Amino acid sequence: SSFVSQWGRREPYSLHGHVSCSVKAVLLDESKEKLHLPKGDMWSVHKFGGTCVGSWERIKNVAQIIVQDSSEGKLVVVSAMSKVTDMMYDLIDKAQSRDGSYVSAVDAVFEKHKLTAMDLLDGDDLASFLSRLHHDINNLKAMLRAIYIAGHATESFSDFVVGHGELWSAQLLSYVVRKNGLDCEWMDTREVLIVNPSGSNQVDPDFVESEKRLEEWFSRHPSKTIVATGFIASTQQNIPTTLKRDGSDFSAAIMGALVRARQVTIWTDVDGVYSADPRKVSEAVILRTLSYQEAWEMSYFGANVLHPRTIMPVMRYDIPILIRNVFNLPAPGTMICRPAENEDGQKLESLVKGFATIDNVALVNVEGTGMAGVPGTASAIFGAVKDVGANVIVISQASSEHSVCFAVPEKEVAAVAEALKSRFHEALNAGRLSQVAVIPNCSILAAVGQKMASTHGVSATLFNALAKANINVRAIAQGCSEYNITVVIKRGDCIRALRAVHSRFYLSKTTIAMGIIGPGLIGATLLDQLRDQAAVLKEDFNIDLRVMGITGSRTMFLNDVGIDLSRWRELVKDKGEVADLEKFRQHVHGNHFLPNTVLVDCTADSNVASCYHDWLRRGIHVITPNKKANSGPLDQYLKLRALQRQSYTHYFYEATVGAGLPIISTLRGLLETGDKILRIEGIFSGTLSYIFNNFKGTRAFSNVVAEAKQAGYTEPDPRDDLSGTDVARKVIILARESGLKLELSDIPVQSLVPEPLRASASAEEFMEQLPQYDNEMARARQEAEDAGDVLRYVGVVDAESQQGLVELRRYKKGHPFAQLAGSDNIIAFTTTRYKEQPLIVRGPGAGAQVTAGGIFSDILLLASYLGAPS
Repeated sequence: SSFVSQWGRREPYSLHGHVSCSVKAVLLDESKEKLHLPKGDMWSVHKFGGTCVGSWERIKNVAQIIVQDSSEGKLVVVSAMSKVTDMMYDLIDKAQSRDGSYVSAVDAVFEKHKLTAMDLLDGDDLASFLSRLHHDINNLKAMLRAIYIAGHATESFSDFVVGHGELWSAQLLSYVVRKNGLDCEWMDTREVLIVNPSGSNQVDPDFVESEKRLEEWFSRHPSKTIVATGFIASTQQNIPTTLKRDGSDFSAAIMGALVRARQVTIWTDVDGVYSADPRKVSEAVILRTLSYQEAWEMSYFGANVLHPRTIMPVMRYDIPILIRNVFNLPAPGTMICRPAENEDGQKLESLVKGFATIDNVALVNVEGTGMAGVPGTASAIFGAVKDVGANVIVISQASSEHSVCFAVPEKEVAAVAEALKSRFHEALNAGRLSQVAVIPNCSILAAVGQKMASTHGVSATLFNALAKANINVRAIAQGCSEYNITVVIKRGDCIRALRAVHSRFYLSKTTIAMGIIGPGLIGATLLDQLRDQAAVLKEDFNIDLRVMGITGSRTMFLNDVGIDLSRWRELVKDKGEVADLEKFRQHVHGNHFLPNTVLVDCTADSNVASCYHDWLRRGIHVITPNKKANSGPLDQYLKLRALQRQSYTHYFYEATVGAGLPIISTLRGLLETGDKILRIEGIFSGTLSYIFNNFKGTRAFSNVVAEAKQAGYTEPDPRDDLSGTDVARKVIILARESGLKLELSDIPVQSLVPEPLRASASAEEFMEQLPQYDNEMARARQEAEDAGDVLRYVGVVDAESQQGLVELRRYKKGHPFAQLAGSDNIIAFTTTRYKEQPLIVRGPGAGAQVTAGGIFSDILLLASYLGAPS
């Protein structure tokens, strides 16, 4: 570029027959014979924080980045080397408290910079830097000596001492850039940046004066690359000061505004601004763009973005800020700029850009009828808060003015409550105010996004996600600008809430933490089915199922991120611990990272079933093939269903009747669409279906039972099947589902176990004695055959007469029940709509694969209720 030759430097540059526009603006002003500072897009501003210049290798790396920037003018703002600012503050503390070790601490600062310089520079550069360093260190020692004697440092003394770190890092970097062949000057920004203190540890830049001084500085040091000190500045009276917290970012923004730069790049050690704190939300993503307002809101809520002050100067001239990672150059970073007007039809980014939380806050609630319509109540409340010096984070007031509720940091709440009680002492005594209440242990969750204002349903989605994760909201605040919606929640729910809303807006992934109870035949089959299907569900359906624990009656295995299902058997065997159902529940549900929890009970245990009510109350979904809860005592069943209806928690039990057959869902579909159930009749036991399908010709009944036992169709003790209790439980479940209020004891059951054998000691003994009773069954079969009928063991729900029964019945050979094969189940629904021809569901109703499949489809039904795409 022909830039510098026009700026009065001495290097011979050949002009290649063209002069760029930005350069023409730079021509000398003849009248003053003084160089003008060019302004505009030709400048790019870079800011490097302490970690970026933390060692000699890193300083070299930064110089490389500057050299590679192809902009015409480069203004680089640097912080002190990492830890140096703290070391400088430490010097002041030591000197003030008259601790003589400040002298050796100054020497440590000197050593750090001397060694860095020796690694980076040589020859004249090194000599001139070290002589300047010596000179500064001697001045520092004199200054600290004075502080030591006085036992006190004024603010301007402190600011003078602390600012040295930036002076040294800027000089070091400028030498290295020059060594790389770029023409470069370093700037002590105390000569240029003028600020006015604005109280409460902040300063306001004086842009007019600073611009004038920058012009003057530039006429003395015209250069196309300037390395300036961050953080430090001067007052109008030329007294050294600093820009306080996050000062170097602020310096860069002010400099960017002064030269009207094309963009300001803030180099840090992260890839950009995340959608949420990645330590709390592992799926947080880097945001490619943020508007100025969004960045502002995010930083207010503690997101590691920028101090809101930093955004002000550049926003005035629409200068974009780019946040990039100095250690990961390929990462594009986050651009903070004016949002592009979006044409309809283009794909919008997520409406909510980011989520941030503030922990350790407390809510203060001032309420009473005497507040309504009394002017000045709010001002009196917040006046009292201001007098204590507390910071109010969120305010929420209903229009009735009956109460005002606001959040303050937990450490300030005691003083605030005290101040309010004394300020409103009379009103409280007279009952005009009923109370000043403090709700401790809260957190604030904020959703931030520019587009939230113009989009329907953002709040609904947010609160829906919180409700589904069973999180209660204490207070809500939303400004008219709708850049943010703020909710106050219990501190213990904070991370779970953050995960729930983040996954709802960002991942569209429905993540469910699962606990599997009972890894017996059905539980084990389910785990294997989950293993085989997990990847497909994640890829194609955005459903992420994570088994966090598996427990049997004796052993359990817990894991924090999800059990590797390809080896769950060996993990349970080798790494298991003693089973404890309460600890198991706490572990699976206590994982803050997964907003939804489901416990799958694959046992037939009534003790486990008795926990469902407590689990649902805690917001844990329950899925089960265990019949004990739905066929247990009626009052407990009704309590369970009532709880299920009034909460966002789901309880699914398709596999309790007919394994994987859609029986419960069919019945529900009929009832919900207004059909009326007249009668449900069916063969509900796969075992008894098999026995009666094969009990024909001249075969003995005991022989068929032995064959069924051999083939694995019966329970270890066949009496459990032949007694009919299992069928009775299924009848009760369907009867209650249809609205009948029946107890198990209300159902007459015809047992197929001969009376004398009901007390047999063992299954073997029972099987030995069963042949003695074959004649009775043979006679029943003969009678049926003579009439052209077959025998079938059925359960019946008679909704019209409000009763159920289980018995051995005869059906004509043309009847659907007569045409079953194997161990199939068949269920016929007779309803107002299906009166002439009943609705029939038929298929295998027992077996591990189909039962586990029924449970699995309930799990996917739950996922779709929780927001998975259908």
